[in-house]
Amino acid sequence: MSSHREAPSISKDPAADNTDVYAFRTPGDTITIIANYSPGQAPNGGPNFYEFDDEVLYSIHIDNDGDGEGNINFEFRFTTVNTNPNTFLYNTGPIDSLDSPNWNRRQTYSVVRRSGKANIQFPGDSRRRIPTRVVELGTGLSCPPANVGPRSTPNYEALAAAAVYELNFPFDNSTMKVFAGQRADAFFVDLGSIFDLGALRPFQNFHLISTAAAAGVDALANANCQSICIQLPITAVSGNRKVPSEFNDGWSTIGVYASASRQRGLRIRNGVRTTAGPYEQISRLGNPLFNEVITPLAKKDQWNADAPEDDAQYARFVLKPELATLLPVLYPGVFPNLAAFTGDRADLAAILLTGIPEGIVPGFQNFTGTTQADVLRLNMAIPPTPTADENPIGLVAGDPAGFPNGRRLRDDVTAIELKAIAGATLPLVDPSFTPDATAALLEDGTNPPERTFLDEFPYIGTPYDGFSVGT
Repeated sequence: MSSHREAPSISKDPAADNTDVYAFRTPGDTITIIANYSPGQAPNGGPNFYEFDDEVLYSIHIDNDGDGEGNINFEFRFTTVNTNPNTFLYNTGPIDSLDSPNWNRRQTYSVVRRSGKANIQFPGDSRRRIPTRVVELGTGLSCPPANVGPRSTPNYEALAAAAVYELNFPFDNSTMKVFAGQRADAFFVDLGSIFDLGALRPFQNFHLISTAAAAGVDALANANCQSICIQLPITAVSGNRKVPSEFNDGWSTIGVYASASRQRGLRIRNGVRTTAGPYEQISRLGNPLFNEVITPLAKKDQWNADAPEDDAQYARFVLKPELATLLPVLYPGVFPNLAAFTGDRADLAAILLTGIPEGIVPGFQNFTGTTQADVLRLNMAIPPTPTADENPIGLVAGDPAGFPNGRRLRDDVTAIELKAIAGATLPLVDPSFTPDATAALLEDGTNPPERTFLDEFPYIGTPYDGFSVGT
């Protein structure tokens, strides 16, 4: 879920499949953004372990003026080499460093900062998108190897730490941190239950086809993914280049999304594969679960190809979400108030398309303007909640540093969005509506699963190794 295999076409192209985007405040007036790709990796994936695709343009976009288009874009391109042409093995001995002679298949990457416009052509869009400034921040940066096992990668944490780079911004004398490589998937969800006619195991005794209530089963336990992580000074991304101190500062909120693009042309000559032409977007992700749950199946591929600034065409599916009509049918008698509501879901439109205006939630806003766009909105003036005090239900539970104010690794976005769709957030915009009692309780039963995160960048946890999983 979130965005794992969420559309027919991208499910056939996992290396380009955006799965999750996270954006949150971090120490030292910085923000951290994590973009995950390549869903559901089995750790024991040899002999061809998972990696980024050399032909994909991976991008992280930051919108700081509310138009739904990235003003600051970080682009990543990868290069893969085999150092030993005479072995079928990924490694011929322990990999104890990023330049170990035992490591056969390596990936490096370059990072470009492109301001003004993204280097992407959207299908059917004739608008010229010319960047105002392009700066190469780093090249030849190493990804760590896949976490093969205790013999092959005996000190994986040290290998990953060596792959964290600090890069200079030559135009303002600041720096950013960057990491790209395999990580443990932080997302958690009971996929097997939810897509079996909308069953939620803790509530399946109330389902139209009922069975005994049970705990949720995390479909992504022990799964890995490919992560691109960046940490940036707030001054490098805010529209006025300042750290906002007030939640209602007009420059306090940014919009974040990630994408993957491929070139249109492909040629194979003498066994050599080359690509050419403009990059076309084939996957994107801002808010979790938008394309997964809101967009109709027949429109999911098109949604992946569209720019967020054009998302007004999908607003009707937010205002009248199909799942909100299904819940009263699938759970008879449980959601009578939701079944009787016939108005537009202005609460969901605010959460997903414009941000929440000031005055709706006391002391909070992440409104980016009237442009409807699926981007993850982060109010950078809201200080981070100490880890021990984080509430995984985020803003809905009174923790303003959590989703939908950006997204932290521990946020239970499945439960948050289930509660919202079931009507728990409707009174924010329609005080006459009384949510059904079950709306505030709704979850899939996987919260919180066992996940281990790092206390420092890149924060997302060490990937599961192929030898240990399943033993």
